[in-house]
Amino acid sequence: MSLRITHLGSGSKGNATLLETEHVRVLVDQGFSGASLERRLKLLDLHPKDLDAILVTHHHGDHGGGALIAQRRWGLQVHANARTAEELSLLEDLWHPFVSLETIQLGPDLAMLPVPVPHSGADNVAFIASHQGQRAAFITDLGSWTDELVRYVRGCEHISVEANYDERLLQQGPYPRSLKERISGRGGHLSNDQTGEFLAEVVTEATSSITLTHLSDMNNKPHLAESTVLYYLDERFQGDIRLSMQDGPEFSVFLGEAASVPPSTEGPLAARVQREGS
Repeated sequence: MSLRITHLGSGSKGNATLLETEHVRVLVDQGFSGASLERRLKLLDLHPKDLDAILVTHHHGDHGGGALIAQRRWGLQVHANARTAEELSLLEDLWHPFVSLETIQLGPDLAMLPVPVPHSGADNVAFIASHQGQRAAFITDLGSWTDELVRYVRGCEHISVEANYDERLLQQGPYPRSLKERISGRGGHLSNDQTGEFLAEVVTEATSSITLTHLSDMNNKPHLAESTVLYYLDERFQGDIRLSMQDGPEFSVFLGEAASVPPSTEGPLAARVQREGS
């Protein structure tokens, strides 16, 4: 059995990550319009009605802006904490509240643990997915990290984490000083260097794959994000590193045996998924 992880798109214009097991299909975040979500899922031969639930990290529009659409249009269940549900005006009969550090059981083979992360103006969480004894971390929109987050992420087999900006590009770019300070502050986003430092703390021999997410179009470049992170990891990481961009899905990552994934592997991305996810 396997856990299949597919970023449907990642960036300031929208984020959603599909997790699939033999029994469950869920999204982490839904920051897309209904039409955009349908289009992205169609590339995997899926429809939003094939989803069992959505889990929202926080209420900012590029992460939770499409959650209410999913409730109204497809009757999907949304898991969110109280602050996020209130800010998004979620439908109460389709809302499942959670609190940080309490496990959310989503089926017989998938559990999610929300872990708080610092992000200004939001009650944001990372999610640690557990499947058949393996773990995957999904971390975005944080300007720094905590000892608690390091403890829960360390040793995960897969880590998806933002590498939002290159410090030089941000400081030399056209943004006003106040915005630059907000992005680079404790409650903002991680720079490439910060992401490398964080990963150097949490990657172990068990870590087989890393996906860098939420790259800024204005203040980052894919080659800068990847090379900077690899510099900090040095020889401690021997697995695969990929980058998820805004116009996904581009690839899938598997924990466990890829041969046992759900039927959606037969879609238009099948050849690419089998090549990059095997």
